[in-house]
Order: sequence, then C-alpha cells, then structure tokens
Amino acid sequence: MSETETYYEFGTAADRWDRAQMFFEAKEYLTAARILGGLVEEVPEHVAPRLLLARSYYHSARLGKAEEELRRILELDPVETYAHLMLGRTLERQGRSADAAPHLRTAAALTGDFGPGAERS
Repeated sequence: MSETETYYEFGTAADRWDRAQMFFEAKEYLTAARILGGLVEEVPEHVAPRLLLARSYYHSARLGKAEEELRRILELDPVETYAHLMLGRTLERQGRSADAAPHLRTAAALTGDFGPGAERS
C-alpha cells in the first residue's frame, strides 16, 4: 500500500461500493468520492457509482466535478431523471439558472410533475 492509498480503497468492487455508501451516509463526501473514483474507472459504463460520485462532489461543493460527472451519466443514460434534476440543481448553485432550466424541465417531464413550480420541487 503506498502512502496515498488507504485501506478503504482496497477489496472487491462490492466491498468498495458498500464502503463508499457508508462514507456518503456519514457525510464524509470527500472519502466517498475517493472510493467511487476508483470504481468509476473500473466500470465506467455503470451509472450507480457515477451518480453517487456526482452526489458526493455536489455535497462537498466540488460543483465543476459534479457537473462533469452528471453530463457523463446523461451521455450513458439520457433519461436518468435524477441526473437531470441534480445537474439542474448543480448549475443553479453555480448561478447558471438559464443552463439549469432545460434539465429541471426534463426531470419534471420524466416524473410527470407538471404542476406550478415544477422546476422548484
């Protein structure tokens, strides 16, 4: 184990996935992101680790990285509702409301939420 590697980055993919979820739930977003980064490299086509990675970035205020990850998710799965919602929220948090609006509308359309203030729900 090198000085930059830690115990939680080792084990099977399932072990690391469980560990990443545990760290995320404990609000240790940077640690969760570190574990998830390795998983995403191993299985880049899987949406779930990417989505949790994006959420970890979002909650640790690494909004540029969250945006990048969410855009990759939408390339893999253009109808991933939560990715559209998160991307919209990430863009809003960066002060980019005009860029956020289409993603928030798409998320609302995919969930059938067309009521007043649908973009804000």
